[in-house]
Amino acid sequence: MRFDLITIFPDFFAGPLDYGIVRRAREARLIETHVHDLRKFTQDRHRTVDDRPFGGGEGMVMKCEPLFEAVESLLGPLTDAGLPAKTAVVLLSAAGRLFHQETARRFAQLERLVLICGRYEGVDERVAEHLASDEISIGDFVLSGGELPAAMILDAVTRLIPGALGNEDSTVNESFSAAEPSAAHADIAGYESRIPSHGIHGSRGILDYPHYTRPASFRGWDVPEVLMNGNHDEIRRWRRQKALEKTQRNRPDLLAPDRP
Repeated sequence: MRFDLITIFPDFFAGPLDYGIVRRAREARLIETHVHDLRKFTQDRHRTVDDRPFGGGEGMVMKCEPLFEAVESLLGPLTDAGLPAKTAVVLLSAAGRLFHQETARRFAQLERLVLICGRYEGVDERVAEHLASDEISIGDFVLSGGELPAAMILDAVTRLIPGALGNEDSTVNESFSAAEPSAAHADIAGYESRIPSHGIHGSRGILDYPHYTRPASFRGWDVPEVLMNGNHDEIRRWRRQKALEKTQRNRPDLLAPDRP
């Protein structure tokens, strides 16, 4: 899979791309990462990428011309047929749809992902309307730019690519993994909790169960005995129960009925 990152700060990605799973995936040629300096696609001697907003207001707005030039240099001229197959152009924006694990799974099925890192007060809306296939936010807060979100999305998608992780099961039993509803209901039967009866997890999954490692006792806090008794059925039920408890405590919204 190929990732193209369009940014005015290309040096930002020297760190995030050179560590951990992303680095190993690059070395194994499971992914390619290409960082593009947006200023190289400007036409004036000042290499201008932003301008004042029409209608007045604070801040500066990223111009559409260099962003269209950058993307079309990678994918070819835009046509009515849309983007090439198995390709997405993602605008990172505080005004975008929230990024979820399901979004990462969808992107992991592609062959190419172009990530546009917004900056300043925003990006000319014509980029969102006519260039990007997706406008994505990583949370209900505002960052200085899209570089951090782009690095996070790249990491989240890379780890879902077959071969990127040493143990493929690592992506199955973790936070936001979609569990089989019938199994979840079976495990919670008789479980007296605050979890509402209207739903277990919908399509968004639940949080991961608690993890422990040596030492078995630390400052008087002991590892739960069930994890050391060798009974895998009991361990599985305990983990499911604790995962549901943690989801109810930290992310009760995941247990609410899915909304259209």
